[in-house]
Amino acid sequence: CRLLHRRPRLWLRLGVIQWILIYGGSMKHVPKPGEYLSIGHADKIEWMIETNGWALEPVLADPDSNPPMPSYAYSIGMPGAVGFADVAVFGLTPVAANGLVTLVADACRGGTDIPLGVELVGLLDNDLRCFFAPIDVNEHAGFFTTAVSWFRGAPFEMVQLLFPDRNGFMPYEAGYEQRMRLAQPVLGQLAG
Repeated sequence: CRLLHRRPRLWLRLGVIQWILIYGGSMKHVPKPGEYLSIGHADKIEWMIETNGWALEPVLADPDSNPPMPSYAYSIGMPGAVGFADVAVFGLTPVAANGLVTLVADACRGGTDIPLGVELVGLLDNDLRCFFAPIDVNEHAGFFTTAVSWFRGAPFEMVQLLFPDRNGFMPYEAGYEQRMRLAQPVLGQLAG
């Protein structure tokens, strides 16, 4: 059986678009590295928002800053997609942060009302506590430069998803693991 028409596959890998056209099961053209088309950062964010409803912006750690800055990631576009503030997660890999932000998005899409400024149990596995702390975006705009750019200076909401250490202590509690304090700094407001 010969396949007459097949759609091209679009593979996104590290901000690079690679087109592979496959006809009838045989590859007619595989692009060489010099043939890759670069996708701009704003286009990448727009593509993620169009595809998923929101984008995740990972930020690399900066161990040379004072104090050292951990890696973190934050969403862009959650209010339009699910009616909840954009979410920042510190101290996790982009894949793990994406999993938590997706969990929040799915809960909101499912009708869950997530309150801000109170500890929650039941959103994370194993009845672990979490806390959504509102972030003053004007004060911490340097952490969210892509979001500031995306919203073109218009105000937007950002919350920090705080999660416990392996012993169940939250970052604002006395028993919180000391080595984790730099990995998960508290930017959000804990009390109204």
